[in-house]
Amino acid sequence: MAAPVLFDSHMHTPLCKHAVGEPLDYVKQGVKVGLKGVIFTCHSPMPDRFSHRVRMEPAQFYDYVQMVDHARRNAPDGFEVRLGMESDWFPGMESWLTELHDSEDFHYLLGSVHWHIPEYLDAFWSGDVPSFRRQYFDHLAESAESGLFDCLSHPDLVKNASPDDWDFEEMRDDIARALDRIAKTGVAMELNTSGQHKGVPENNPGPEMLTMIHERNIPVVLGSDSHQPGRVGETFLNSLDQLAGIGFETVSVFKNRTRSDISIAEAKSSLGA
Repeated sequence: MAAPVLFDSHMHTPLCKHAVGEPLDYVKQGVKVGLKGVIFTCHSPMPDRFSHRVRMEPAQFYDYVQMVDHARRNAPDGFEVRLGMESDWFPGMESWLTELHDSEDFHYLLGSVHWHIPEYLDAFWSGDVPSFRRQYFDHLAESAESGLFDCLSHPDLVKNASPDDWDFEEMRDDIARALDRIAKTGVAMELNTSGQHKGVPENNPGPEMLTMIHERNIPVVLGSDSHQPGRVGETFLNSLDQLAGIGFETVSVFKNRTRSDISIAEAKSSLGA
């Protein structure tokens, strides 16, 4: 087996109120499955109790930084632990997020449009599912254009808004327009393996959108979105096979907000393929 080279670039801590396990538990699982490192990306604090049930409080932000640093200092030699953040993009939050992102030396900033939080639904849900989905993909493009993020997480998450009638072809043109805009920004896209546990049981994004991402030369970052340690690196080997089958040759990882690429062939070898 080759030396570890791959990172899991999306995982959480108990501070988000819906994850279990301490950061070192996630580190131990990362070592066990043959990763080179992990990036913690817990849900960002937001002002005025915005979506407060599923994220740390603003006063806990430095607790989070210290938790990740503790895991870094206590990780096995050679295993890297990096500080990231999963921040919600929501219209009007740009100043808050800019200040938050500038307050710490992050390695990686992951942008999310979480369609299911109450504040988003209150603002944009009208009962018209196709219109809601179109709005989501427009916001996805706006989040990339904001300049706030290195990568966008689970970029077709909205398919789980009404999974029984999700029709990719119905959204293809809207997704294409969003991806054209995203491609111009240089922002990466995440292949999120936790989608296999959602209403549409496949990676986020699914194969059709992933193919469109490849056609536009948008880089892809691999993340498990782990809310429990056992899911760190989950189905990464299968996901690498999926990427290779579409035509991707590399996956990306971030350090000090700078992207580098890892050969998929080398990544698979490091996982024992």
